[in-house]
Amino acid sequence: MKPEHSNVMFAFDARGPMSEVMPLFGADRERVWADGWEPEFVYPSPGVDRPGMVFVVSDATWINTQLDLEHGAVQYVYVVPGTMTCLITIRASPRGAATHVEVTYERTALDPAANEHVRTLAETDKTAGTEWANQINGYLAKAKPQLQT
Repeated sequence: MKPEHSNVMFAFDARGPMSEVMPLFGADRERVWADGWEPEFVYPSPGVDRPGMVFVVSDATWINTQLDLEHGAVQYVYVVPGTMTCLITIRASPRGAATHVEVTYERTALDPAANEHVRTLAETDKTAGTEWANQINGYLAKAKPQLQT
């Protein structure tokens, strides 16, 4: 049996300009909108969003491979040892007063025993756009008065 590979993209519009939306895709800033997101930074220490950051979430080691907030490009790779790898690519572009966001998850099982797990996550990825949009737009709506002062 071959290891499973999935490639799923979802898109949504965030109700804010890129200058407000893009920083939310940094590992540290994601804490303000993503329920339960608690990265433990290895580099830099203390943890801040910067290109090349390395952090751990559960049993996965994450590496930031691109953090170009101005041009709407963010990418992470994470590895769950012996189970799977994941490449997450985020691309954004202005859409009027909003920001159009496209997120692609590419997952690869490192062992055929993880194939079902990769397939299950791919199905979850297909519906993640609504959740991301709700969480980010909810945060932006609450933060809007603070962002404008």
